[in-house]
Amino acid sequence: MMRRFVLPFVLALNACVPVTPGDTPTRALPHSTDLPAMKTFGAPRPDKPTRSNNDLALDFIELSFQLESGRALPVLTRFEGPISVRVTGKPPASLGTDLRRLMHRLRTEADIDIYEAAPGNAANITIEAVSRKDIRKALPHAACFVVPNIKTISEYKSNRRTPRTSWSNLRTRKQLAIFLPNDASPQEVRDCLHEELAQAIGPLNDLYRLPDSVFNDDNVHTVLTGFDMLMLKAYYDPELRSGMTRGQVAQRLPRIFARINPAGENLPAKFATRTPRAWSQAVQTALGPGATTAQRKEAAERALEIARAMGWRDHRRAFAHYANGRLLLSSDPKAAQSHFRAADQFYAATPGANLHRAYVATQLAAYAISRGEGDAALVTLAPHIDLAARNENAALLSTLLLLRAEALDLQGRTAEARAVRLDSLGWARYGFGSDWAVRAKLREISSLSPLKG
Repeated sequence: MMRRFVLPFVLALNACVPVTPGDTPTRALPHSTDLPAMKTFGAPRPDKPTRSNNDLALDFIELSFQLESGRALPVLTRFEGPISVRVTGKPPASLGTDLRRLMHRLRTEADIDIYEAAPGNAANITIEAVSRKDIRKALPHAACFVVPNIKTISEYKSNRRTPRTSWSNLRTRKQLAIFLPNDASPQEVRDCLHEELAQAIGPLNDLYRLPDSVFNDDNVHTVLTGFDMLMLKAYYDPELRSGMTRGQVAQRLPRIFARINPAGENLPAKFATRTPRAWSQAVQTALGPGATTAQRKEAAERALEIARAMGWRDHRRAFAHYANGRLLLSSDPKAAQSHFRAADQFYAATPGANLHRAYVATQLAAYAISRGEGDAALVTLAPHIDLAARNENAALLSTLLLLRAEALDLQGRTAEARAVRLDSLGWARYGFGSDWAVRAKLREISSLSPLKG
């Protein structure tokens, strides 16, 4: 129901230099004319999920009948009929385009009847663009969030702990509000839009065991995936309706998935294990806010111990290695690289975790560049650049390209490096936002190279 203000993978990737300026609105910063224009993505290219309908049905139930807190939901709730959306507050320039692209995807990929309300008209979903400061005052540690039966953030503040804003009290959805930051990078605003709108109309839970979904607290996927669209399509299937119990929904799901995902009928079920709350809490302590360095390292080690004890060899085991690698970078770089290599191996063995490997590649390539190993860095980066573009992650894409430029410089390919670096800056404008944040990322990666002193 909210996107956390401190995002584990984003925090890890950009630990040296923050990418957003605390409480300073990026729109108030002076605009530089020597950076290239901001780039945006074209037609979406989502991958279809490749797992059995049996597993998809289990995912659907766990996503739809439980909150992120672990509290069970008594019935399915959704909008019955067309869904209208309006934007209020002070939205950034990029929000309108990203909202229209997302609603087009929801209509064409998930068959959901959703549209933008005419200016001045009431709507089922109100997206209010406010400052990050206002969001944190309403809900600390949240980058954005969605609540039922509310229209404005001031209304939420006075009803925060009342039955009115309780998801478990709902029996159908009629009125919701989404609160997005208007002083963050275009990508952060879009990422919030995708996750919160998906939860406004569909499942309310997040599951660490899903490698290919925004319904996952690791926040690797930043736009709705093929899996997410399939879940939403099932959520609004004519065979379901608000008020149905878990058992009633489970009874109908085999027919629904057989109809909307025939490719999953003959695939074997994997029956992924559930994620213990102790592991989730350890990861949040390791990579979230409020803990000391020692507490973070202890929590990361605990997450890895739990992963081993559970016998995991999937992306959750990889994530635990990744967390340990991030926390050891400054104190024990060799041990950190060992964890990153282990993370890459487990991600490589997990279907649907290719984007996770791209994040690990930034760490492995950065280390190779710092050692003057341009060839090794280029080999590491090569498979992931198009993947980042396909997943519409401009921050990751620009980081990969900036690393590639440094590797090319190490090989003496200066002209190629200059062209790649210029290309990266257009994506960085979308991914990191303000000019100072783009320049900070450029300096951070440039400083890795032994050629730069």
